[in-house]
Amino acid sequence: MAPIHNFVLVSCLLLLSSFVNPSTATSRMLALVQQQPLVLKYHNGVLLKGNFTVNIIWYGKFSPVQRSILVDFFQSLNAPRLRAAPSVSSWWGITDKYKVGSSKLILGRQILDEECSLGKSLKTSHIVALAAKGDHKNAINVVFTAKDIVVDGFCMSRCGTHGSALGTAGTKKSKFAYVWVGNSETQCPGQCSWPFHQPIYGPQTPPLVPPNGDVGVDGMIINLATVLAGTVTNPFNSGFFQGPPSAPLEAVSACTGIFGKGAYPGYPGEVLVDKTTGASYNAHGVNGRKYLLPAMWDPKTSACATLV
Repeated sequence: MAPIHNFVLVSCLLLLSSFVNPSTATSRMLALVQQQPLVLKYHNGVLLKGNFTVNIIWYGKFSPVQRSILVDFFQSLNAPRLRAAPSVSSWWGITDKYKVGSSKLILGRQILDEECSLGKSLKTSHIVALAAKGDHKNAINVVFTAKDIVVDGFCMSRCGTHGSALGTAGTKKSKFAYVWVGNSETQCPGQCSWPFHQPIYGPQTPPLVPPNGDVGVDGMIINLATVLAGTVTNPFNSGFFQGPPSAPLEAVSACTGIFGKGAYPGYPGEVLVDKTTGASYNAHGVNGRKYLLPAMWDPKTSACATLV
């Protein structure tokens, strides 16, 4: 099994900001960032370009509304240009700049395991076993765990992961990519659902109103976006990343905590606000959905790109 890439929403910079004078935090953080040029090096490996089927394994109980929020996000990734801008598809289009070609994700099978066949306390091996239930050829298998499911490392060191495992495609063994994201609503919203919940460390600024009215699932969207972008740009630990292969900074995890212009540790940046609901967002999706998506590193500008 290939190395697993973990993602934690609260960055080291955010933690550091809690130990400095608030009046000088911004300038010091900017100085620190300037000393660390952000360049994701290409390691000559395979990227997931072309058509890929996304199979979803729902582990535990998700309401129909919660499932529709996440499904609509997948369907928004490659949706034709929407009249309302900016869009989820324009955000996903940044991945096209990682070498030639696009990554088109097509929704495939959905498997419901509401009775929790492997129990409510899972190890990484259980996540891989669940992911293996999806098809393996030209596929990305996504495991979502409900708010009462405990997963090794969840909340302590990760909010989601992506990795690869060996599966069967026809009569041959082949690698398939998988993703796992958990619902942090009751376990650690301050770590994995920021900025929709006050962070457990750092500046205690007021949380934003989630665009779909669900702190846990809207937080899942942020973490899903992070590991999904990492999956297509660094699927087998030989694509685009900075730092050691065991703990790489990838397309979105390199831009942690940035959602709009002017972001700094503890402040997500300038984003759009729905005049009716007061919800914060920066991307339009299908079926009238709105989402808050993290910045993604743009290989053309070598900078974290935001939609607003």
